[in-house]
Amino acid sequence: MKILASLAARLEFLSRVTLKECSHLLDTDGRLFSTAFTLEVAQKVAADPLLAERLDAFVSRFGRLQDMVGDKLLPTLLAALAETPGPAIDNLDKAEKFGFIASADAWMEMRRLRNQMVHEYIEDMVILSSALRSGHAFVPELVAAARRCVAEADRILQA
Repeated sequence: MKILASLAARLEFLSRVTLKECSHLLDTDGRLFSTAFTLEVAQKVAADPLLAERLDAFVSRFGRLQDMVGDKLLPTLLAALAETPGPAIDNLDKAEKFGFIASADAWMEMRRLRNQMVHEYIEDMVILSSALRSGHAFVPELVAAARRCVAEADRILQA
């Protein structure tokens, strides 16, 4: 299947950026979760600038990768497959059917968790530690989904 040059260029760009985002998230995830992120660790964030920076980097990179894949790469990939991109939930359902993501419901849970980490962590350390542990647990699936999308993009671009 031949796609427009502009669509191919966009797909190539998004694929490159997605792989970089995967690498950055995995790096930060490894540093932040080198030990268990407990409530006691969360309570040290205000007094430990390095920990605070790692936490911010994790939250930012988790959200950025999810945004990159869900809001940019996936709709572009669907367009390249001659599918009509639509609302996010419809795109996620299509992505699940194509096998790019394991579950649209799990993706929506990751999205909810991202919003929780971004908006609520400043006030409640219990929420923070729980949300971060949940985010950490989602990292392998988020990265795997991103890489499946990039692999499909590569397949289309090679055709």
